[in-house]
This record gives sequence, C-alpha cells and structure tokens, in this order.
Amino acid sequence: MTTPSSSSNFTVLKKRESLRESVAHALRAAIVSGEMEPGVVYSAPTLSARFGVSATPVREAMLDLVREGMVASVPNKGFRVTKISEADLDHITELRLLIEPPTIRRVSPLIPAADFPRLRRLADEIVDAAEQADLIRYTEADRRFHLTLLAYSGNPRLVDTISQLRSQTRLLGLASLAGSGELRDSAEEHLRLMDLIQAGDGAGAEELMRRHIGHVRGKWAGGTGSGTDAGHAGDAGDAGDAGDADSAESTDSTGRGS
Repeated sequence: MTTPSSSSNFTVLKKRESLRESVAHALRAAIVSGEMEPGVVYSAPTLSARFGVSATPVREAMLDLVREGMVASVPNKGFRVTKISEADLDHITELRLLIEPPTIRRVSPLIPAADFPRLRRLADEIVDAAEQADLIRYTEADRRFHLTLLAYSGNPRLVDTISQLRSQTRLLGLASLAGSGELRDSAEEHLRLMDLIQAGDGAGAEELMRRHIGHVRGKWAGGTGSGTDAGHAGDAGDAGDAGDADSAESTDSTGRGS
C-alpha cells in the first residue's frame, strides 16, 4: 500500500459551479501528466483529502473516468489508472496531427481581434504553471487553450474528439522537464502561436502546431515514443499521508510500490 508522494502537487480545488466537473478535469490532468501513475490504485477518500473536497464528487468524477477508460474500478479498494500502450499513443498522435494543425490554419483568420487578449491570458496561464512546475495545472491550462482555439471551427464533434484523444495521452516525461526548466520552452510555444495567429500567419501557426504535437511522442512522453512529430503537457496537486488506510496501492506487474 502506498500513497501519492508528498512531493506531488495535487492542487486543492476551489468550490466552483460544478464540483464534479472540476474534480474530473483535475483527475484527467493528473493522469495525463503522470502525477497519478499507471497501474496504481487510488481510493476516493485519499484523493478527496488531497483536493480538499468530500469523497462524493471524487467518486462521481472517477466513475466518469471509468466510462472514458482512464481508470478501472477495483472493488473495495478504489480505482486503478489504466495503462496505455506505445502503439495506442502513436495512433492518438497520428489522429491529432491529422486534425489539429490544419484546423488551426483554418480558424486563424476567423478569430476576432477582440478575443486575442483572452486567448493570451490562457497562454500566459500555461507559462505560469510551467514556471511553478505545477504539472496538473499546466495540463489543464494547456487543454483549455487548445480546445478554445479549436472551438472557432464551429465543429463541436471535432472539439470533443480532440478532448477525448488528449485524455488518453500520457506525458510521463513532464516531471523531469519541469525540474530542468525545459517545460517553460513548451509553454512559451503557446505565446508564439498567438503571435502567428495575430499576425495572420495561418501557415506558420499550422507548422508550429505540428511541431508542438510532436513533443507528445518525444521527450514529453519520457522519450519512449516512435519519433512521430507532435507535442504537449499538464497540471499537478498535493499528496498524501503514507499512513492513511485508504491510501493508493500499486498493482502493476512488477508488484512494486509507487
């Protein structure tokens, strides 16, 4: 039995309009960024203490993630984070490359100038999270920025598809990048993307997005990918008490604690 490391950055959530939705977003970001590890079982009471909320919205959010295939329910223990194969990650990246770069090129001239300040604030939030080495917040801010841009396509199915693909991505190399300061480089790509959009350079925005997505199967993923061109990152929160009876336990094939 083990709990998430005390050095983790599980963000304590504020009370918001939809607590269940807020918790679900934070949990997705924690899984994508690797703060919640594949093969490890996490209990609702332990996670609720980390997020500063009751166990009920955590259980509800985790059931949403079960339906999405991000976690599996383990009777009387909690929820195990599912593992994603290297082939699956390659397929996810391939789909994102087919959809996102050309969509960014198409929507660039459609974005009203009045929206630029709001989009820049979203990009700035990604940079701030990177500087704080807050992986969960980084992943969540990154998700909001990209999905907001894609929404200018007027195609909600496209946005939902990319949202689902992003949830299935695993970026286990983010922690080391945050520690070395390289995560800020990825974050600043969002500001450069905004520069290109504001300059009316749709082709440049498309190319930058293509390179950015490439990081997903490169060093952001821990360097285990096939080398597909692509790129991205996450958000973190606070960890727990090793003595908690409801603490997470590793159930991966090695039998090790995490």
